[in-house]
Amino acid sequence: MTVSYLNKTVAADAGQTMTMARKRVTDLSSQGEPFLWALGGALAFGCIMIVGFLVMVLWNGLSTFYPKSIAAVTLTNGEVIAGEPSRVERYKLAPDIAEQLPPKARAMVAADDGFALRTLYRTGNFDLYGDDFRWVPEHNVAKREYPNGLYFAERVEWGVFIGRIQGFEAGGAKKEAGNFAESEMRAAHAEARDRFHRIRNIEKDEIGSINHYLNKERLGLRGIELRNGIASPEYAAANEKFNARAQELQIRYDELAAEAKALRAEDAAQRVYLADIGGREKVLPLSTIVRLYAANDIGFFQKIGVYLSRWAEFLTEEPREANTEGGVLPAIFGTFAMTVLLVVAVAPFGVITALYLREYAKQGRTVAIVRVAVNNLAGVPSIVYGVFGLGFFAYILGGRIDRLFFSENLPNPTFGTGGLLWASLTLALLTVPVVIVATEEALAAVPRSMREGSLACGASKWQTITRIVLPRAMPGIMTGIILAMARGAGEVAPLMLVGVVKLAPELPVDGFFPFIHLERSFMHLGFHIFDVGFQSRNSEAGKPMVFVTTMLLICLIAAMNLAAIVIRNRMKRKFKGSQF
Repeated sequence: MTVSYLNKTVAADAGQTMTMARKRVTDLSSQGEPFLWALGGALAFGCIMIVGFLVMVLWNGLSTFYPKSIAAVTLTNGEVIAGEPSRVERYKLAPDIAEQLPPKARAMVAADDGFALRTLYRTGNFDLYGDDFRWVPEHNVAKREYPNGLYFAERVEWGVFIGRIQGFEAGGAKKEAGNFAESEMRAAHAEARDRFHRIRNIEKDEIGSINHYLNKERLGLRGIELRNGIASPEYAAANEKFNARAQELQIRYDELAAEAKALRAEDAAQRVYLADIGGREKVLPLSTIVRLYAANDIGFFQKIGVYLSRWAEFLTEEPREANTEGGVLPAIFGTFAMTVLLVVAVAPFGVITALYLREYAKQGRTVAIVRVAVNNLAGVPSIVYGVFGLGFFAYILGGRIDRLFFSENLPNPTFGTGGLLWASLTLALLTVPVVIVATEEALAAVPRSMREGSLACGASKWQTITRIVLPRAMPGIMTGIILAMARGAGEVAPLMLVGVVKLAPELPVDGFFPFIHLERSFMHLGFHIFDVGFQSRNSEAGKPMVFVTTMLLICLIAAMNLAAIVIRNRMKRKFKGSQF
């Protein structure tokens, strides 16, 4: 009886414990604790992913331009290569190749389950080797050292050259290595670069302006021909004026061409004699070398100087070497200009539409259908907007503008092709649903009592909207504009159809009337990333530029958004405490 009683007591206690445990679980579930933990964990995971992505981009972007040392690697077969170590990776070695290795290397591979290490070196010298990079397995390395006297030369063409300086020629005299101070070569290089920029300025700017004015006169003559006919007195007078102007411009053109020819002859007399690690020689005009430094001989502060000069070039110069080197100034300007035009176009249309739907339209089935359509437009793939922009804006609207105002240019299109204006309008259509929805929510958040108080004081509906509702809804409207800027600035697919190009020879802004040329094609940082990462001849050479351009795009979008956020916060403070 005692044992039975104890068993029953234990069973009752166990049942009571289980009941209490179930109750605690039920209480936690009813309070939402597990779901709260899941939501918090998901938020933390998302934040970690975002921070990790930003850290990766920043680390790779900020370290791209820092100069590295040059390694001279002697292989087991006696070959010597020189290059910057780029990265190391572990790879699976084929069994038949592993069997042919020396005993020590074969034992290392066997100990690592058949895996081996290899290093990617940036050897440069594409015109000599046919490639910029080379993989070197560690088991093929006999010796690795970092000798003095190895130079890293960044060239206008053919990428970098890695090797030694055999001498240079300036002023008709050739000086062999060891017979001149480096300061002499630096001075000659600075003079050659100044001459290079002068030649480029003559050819691109001064001769380019002559060609612009000559083409303008030719198009004016063509317009008179179309309006009055080739046999008209107006055409004869215009033709005589055109010939006189053409002769005047031709005289100036000949002067500039002669000056450029003389500078080229002088430039050809200044050369640098280089040799790679194997002794193969290369003779280059001194002016074609953008930057030259002894990678293993310079100290920390000299490396910082090289690092900063590369950043200055990146932010202020045009691209070179298929966009894998040089600067991205045209892409920075194109991205900024397109985003500003996007905001100018999308803000009025989005706000006006939302005002009508919220304040004027009679709420019913039609307005509900319009709202559903607006929300659905936000989910349309961006490439569809690009096709629409190309067909409607460029071909239909732009073609009509060309026929009405630029008939003398036909069949060459002016507005009838992709350009900065059509790209901005296309992205404005893409982002206008975001502005409409945000503006409607901001208008709905303004208390109804404010509207009624304004109307009760004798203000009209329009006065109430413009002086009471809109100012207090402006922070919410700015939120929609910020979201539109962020999405529009990062879009690439539509731009590939309506104006963005790999390399824009002319910026949309210059010194010729009307100074801002919205019909021109432009460069964009997003497309630049795509082009360098997937369209360049060497993806390894373009990888550093992908990271640094991505970092720049993120910073540019963040700066524009930050400016809009500051404006929004000022508006919030202005009306803080005035709502009731």
